[in-house]
Amino acid sequence: FSSFFVFVLLFRCAPGFGVTLGSMDLDSGLPANVSGDVTSSPPPGTSKRAPHSIIIGVRKGGTRALLEMLDIHPEVAAAATEVHFFDWDENYAKGFEWYRELMPYSYPHQITVEKTPGYFTSALAPERICAMNSSIKLLLILRDPAERVISDYTQVYFNRLENHKPVQAIENLLVRNGALNIRYKAIQRSLYDIHMRNWLRHFPLEQIHIVDGDALIRDPLPELQKVERFLNLPPRIVSSNFYFNQTKGFYCIRSDGRERCLHESKGRPHPAVNSTVLQQLRSYLQEHNRTFFRLVKRTFDWQ
Repeated sequence: FSSFFVFVLLFRCAPGFGVTLGSMDLDSGLPANVSGDVTSSPPPGTSKRAPHSIIIGVRKGGTRALLEMLDIHPEVAAAATEVHFFDWDENYAKGFEWYRELMPYSYPHQITVEKTPGYFTSALAPERICAMNSSIKLLLILRDPAERVISDYTQVYFNRLENHKPVQAIENLLVRNGALNIRYKAIQRSLYDIHMRNWLRHFPLEQIHIVDGDALIRDPLPELQKVERFLNLPPRIVSSNFYFNQTKGFYCIRSDGRERCLHESKGRPHPAVNSTVLQQLRSYLQEHNRTFFRLVKRTFDWQ
């Protein structure tokens, strides 16, 4: 794309301009060149296309589970990795063709889905995605924001242990000088209302489907059926695609004669948190939750 064309699209997706543009077609209609793989050929009749839907977040909200479960559907082609195109400047500077090359090969009847949880909390991602396709369908999976903070801490805690870095108790990060440390990044990511406002400046609410991450863990099928309807997919995901793994304590996937569970890094037990500190956190998040409920015109069963 010419720099002028990209500039015009960014301007038209700027806050207050409106979001009724037609989608921007990044598919040339021809199979894209194979990037970095000269030993294999794409399946006949397939091409790499820009995503029709993006799972935009939230980090530690269940994005990987949602993508893996949605990938059961025969008409979904899921990107294998988190691309970080719209939230990392160094990747965005590489251009849309670089981005499209990272998408999977898909057939014309399939939709391509990518997920990068960092998009939801990125200041720039909404406008950039709008510039690519103002009518794209967005998926946002959320869970109880206080539990999400603890899960965020848990992931960082184990990552630091594995890399032989020092770790801190969660209370030392949540509280500074006797008060809740609202600058802690894990808390900032759980202020759903603030991030949602940014998305609603560029996309109408009807283009953003919110998946209840807590419900997905308890009973995946109803949430996935809602996603199928939102994406205009024929109903293909059924109850027999899931089985409860007693050892892991969550649902795993059964598809194409294979069974698979999420990586062992998923579903780790959370540390016990001081009850007073936890109550401080929940109290702080309450007003943000109420504002979020008003923005999205629905409520969630969060403590």
